[in-house]
Amino acid sequence: MSGQSSEPKGNIPPTPPRRRRDIAWIAAIAVAGIVIVCVCLPRRGSGMAGATSTAIRTAAVATVGREDLAREVEIPAEFRPYVEVELHAKVSGYLQTIAVDFGDRVKAGQLLAVLEVPELKDELDSAIAAEKRAEADYRDAHLIYQRLASVNREHPNLVAQQDIDNAEARNSVTDAAVAAARADVGKYQTLFGYTQITAPFDGVITRRYADPGALIQAGTSSGQAKPVVRVSDNYRLRLDFPVSVEYVKYIENGDRVDARVDSLGGKTYSGVITRFTRHVNEDTRTMTTEIEVPNPTLELTPGMYASVALKVEKRPSALAVPIEAVSSGGQPSVYLVNGNNEIEERAVTLGVETATRCEILAGLKEGDRVLIGSRGEFHPGEKVEPKPAQTPVSAKP
Repeated sequence: MSGQSSEPKGNIPPTPPRRRRDIAWIAAIAVAGIVIVCVCLPRRGSGMAGATSTAIRTAAVATVGREDLAREVEIPAEFRPYVEVELHAKVSGYLQTIAVDFGDRVKAGQLLAVLEVPELKDELDSAIAAEKRAEADYRDAHLIYQRLASVNREHPNLVAQQDIDNAEARNSVTDAAVAAARADVGKYQTLFGYTQITAPFDGVITRRYADPGALIQAGTSSGQAKPVVRVSDNYRLRLDFPVSVEYVKYIENGDRVDARVDSLGGKTYSGVITRFTRHVNEDTRTMTTEIEVPNPTLELTPGMYASVALKVEKRPSALAVPIEAVSSGGQPSVYLVNGNNEIEERAVTLGVETATRCEILAGLKEGDRVLIGSRGEFHPGEKVEPKPAQTPVSAKP
């Protein structure tokens, strides 16, 4: 047997060493009739070992800055005409014609109605005739006086002094009679002019009280006078609103006020405070304040209600952050993104709050970055990539 070769038969290459990390092996062991099978799977390469690193998330931030802030208080208000008057007749008579009806636009000086007063016309004609008669008497008396005075100058003592004095007196009396007659004519012309009722200003006829043929009493008749029409200046309106005694100290002439009219689809009109009563009503504890609103197209109608946004507690150049950055309930706080881009929870003290901004009294400084949006997605100590967010800017008072 020593002559046989030790080389494997059939030229089969020897099996290379096996590594446990590269192959699976199966072992079957029979013990007391139980077969146990073990399977070993290949291990992952060394490049997949270790925990997966966490990606840095982007966070929307806002920079703490200074703005003019003010708290807004909504107050109900009502529009009324800038000027409104009921036109009466100054003389009694029958309404002859009326040229307008309610809703008509009128101009200052426009003829609205005419009264028929026949006896007044007769009195005017009589006064004119008396004036002419007085003028004729004056011309006669004045001519006589001039002649006698001329003769007396050329021929002294030719005419009796008594005759000269009588002529001079008659001249003065007739002169005075002319002045009186002219005054009567002027009076009756004025009264006759009252039979025509005209518009005192540009406006709108908001009510008509009488029709042609109605007896109109003079406006001086107590208890019986009835107006002819009512004229309102609706081209500029007054918006009156009651300010609570709590906010009276903030009212100043010239402050801008916005008014929202819900009946016109929430359209907003702007004006400035033009006047206030400077007196607090003892029953309502409010002070009437007014703004003027131009109304050239008559879009607004007196009697409409509006909601006035009055700015109070004004804070010029206040340190402010978006309201979304501040936690609600309990102690107010913000998530501050520090210089290492890590989140810190910072307690703050708040001042005035508007619809979009909060005033910061303590806890932050100008230039700090605060997280806005959902705070539940982040936690203190987390490192983030800050990204400036576009936030609405609050309206300046």
